[in-house]
Amino acid sequence: MKFHIHRGQNQIGGNIIEISTDRTKILLDAGLELDGGDDAPLPKIEGLFDWAGYDAVFVSHYHSDHMGLIYNIHKDIPVYIGEGSYNIIKASDNYKNKPTIMPRGFLYNKKSITVGDITVTPYLCDHSAFDSYMLLCEANGERILYTGDFRSNGRKSFDTLLKALPRNIDKLICEGTLLSRENYVAVTEYDLEEKATDIFRKNNGPVFVLQSSMNIDRLVTMYRGAKRSNRIFLEDVYAADIASAAGNSIPNPDFSDVYAFITSPSKYHLFEKYKHKVGKEFISQSNFVMCVRCSMLGYLKSLAEKMSFKNGVLVYSFWSGYRESEDMKRFLNEFEKMGLEIVTLHTSGHADEGAIKRLVETVDPKVVVPVHTENARRFKEILPNVTVEL
Repeated sequence: MKFHIHRGQNQIGGNIIEISTDRTKILLDAGLELDGGDDAPLPKIEGLFDWAGYDAVFVSHYHSDHMGLIYNIHKDIPVYIGEGSYNIIKASDNYKNKPTIMPRGFLYNKKSITVGDITVTPYLCDHSAFDSYMLLCEANGERILYTGDFRSNGRKSFDTLLKALPRNIDKLICEGTLLSRENYVAVTEYDLEEKATDIFRKNNGPVFVLQSSMNIDRLVTMYRGAKRSNRIFLEDVYAADIASAAGNSIPNPDFSDVYAFITSPSKYHLFEKYKHKVGKEFISQSNFVMCVRCSMLGYLKSLAEKMSFKNGVLVYSFWSGYRESEDMKRFLNEFEKMGLEIVTLHTSGHADEGAIKRLVETVDPKVVVPVHTENARRFKEILPNVTVEL
């Protein structure tokens, strides 16, 4: 069994990893580069876009730097993705009036799929994307484990994953996003919940949370903070659609203390289906935590005309690098002008050094191949007794 990293070995994002035998050729992920948009030039990979030269593509999770090219690949190449991931992508595409992907089949934890003479077994892992998987490829007596993106500080048990994973792997293709931050230890989602609860209780004004609607763990964290501080939780239609697609256990407007609101009349057809839905009059008289996005600035300014934002707070819950974008700068500046305190409350969706070491100790690979990192050499420093292939 051979592997070839088309993209992603010495950069963060844009993963495209080929696994092949003499009979079968598959890809693990087909991602956009982080600085590339939908109109970015397609990578020159023969048999991926113009004709069906691959037997399948397996998607580890729904972040665009891992699956953004799926919309462009040849329609005859089968795509496999987690069912939960697909439901979220479908909801997001539907909201944006965008054609969605059509998978050949779904990934489920520890349920193997065989394509040609390669068997792929997904292992559910924790990441800031819901329904993420590590992917084990087996053929001709060899085993390659691809981590996708993972972490040990989320709401899923890392110990449970480690117990499930196979031992004595031939090659471990491992993400190392955080290895540019030497000795960084990731804060847990449970720690964030405690901090969020404290902030929500101390402030007697409105609370706004600026976060990704597709970060389901963070949605749960902020909802639990709202519940523990006796505030209702507000999701715009997009966030509500994503939460509902993730499953009934995820906070959505079917919960008694979660309400949907609408920022654009054009989305009323999506809004009207929710059991609990509210307008500005209700919101302006409520004690709430509201999920917001940069695109909502006009709506939020109009809400400020109906209620006081005094003693309010905006929780920034994104990677700090996003603050440099012009849209984000404008949004944060406008919130400061409205008198709200801006508080950063975030943790990474990626594995820190401790998590990587524990994973390597568990699966005991012959070779570790770094991907999704700008500091691949750090693997050699933290894994001195392991062969690292740069």
